[in-house]
Amino acid sequence: MAATPDIRPVGDLPDGIGKTAARELSANGITSLRQVAEHSRKELPAIHGVGPKAIAVLGDALAAKGLAYQGS
Repeated sequence: MAATPDIRPVGDLPDGIGKTAARELSANGITSLRQVAEHSRKELPAIHGVGPKAIAVLGDALAAKGLAYQGS
């Protein structure tokens, strides 16, 4: 299995989401917390590499900026 390239940092996304989540969010055009906030907590796990840990880390980062997942 090939190593996953680490493209972090990606915009203002927290490094704690992991390198696969960061890469895949970026590949799907999501490179900022504002763009994350345009999606629901249920939509993002459809993106490869975005699991419960990344959702929780992103949720904390959104809250720290006064943002939230869409529909929250």
